[in-house]
Amino acid sequence: MSDDKSKMDRQGLEEAILYAKKYIEDLLSFFGLNTDVYATSSDDDEVIELHVPSTHLNGFLIGHNGETMHAIQFMVGTALKNNGHASSRVSVDIADYKKQRAHHLAEFAQQWLDDVKKSGKPMDLQPMNAADRRTIHKLADEHGLTTESVGEGRDRHIILKPTDSDQ
Repeated sequence: MSDDKSKMDRQGLEEAILYAKKYIEDLLSFFGLNTDVYATSSDDDEVIELHVPSTHLNGFLIGHNGETMHAIQFMVGTALKNNGHASSRVSVDIADYKKQRAHHLAEFAQQWLDDVKKSGKPMDLQPMNAADRRTIHKLADEHGLTTESVGEGRDRHIILKPTDSDQ
């Protein structure tokens, strides 16, 4: 029975991936961009990942600090929900913007992590979006520090803390 259920879940996920891929390709064609979007799911099948290749519209599609890209991501997720697809968590990455941003953020984070370890004092970071916070939480955990997200909405930020054994 569980094999049948996982097979149906997988089939539903594949249908959701195809729907999301077609949705974003149709949206892009509205702007005159006819391109293939690479669509897959995350390793744990929790998130549909859509990768738009680099084009002459990168700046337009990404927007200031990725805001347009996040809006597109929200639209695809909402369309999935509204059309009855169970999997509605979506990640849209245009021209590897998110991948490059995570890499740059990791470089900055290393200095912050080193500062907290050296000083033994907590450090409040600037407000950041959920994806960036996840990156910091993961890096801090890998380096033996603890983190806490505080604040609401656009003011939500992380406090890096040394572990109790470091103090």
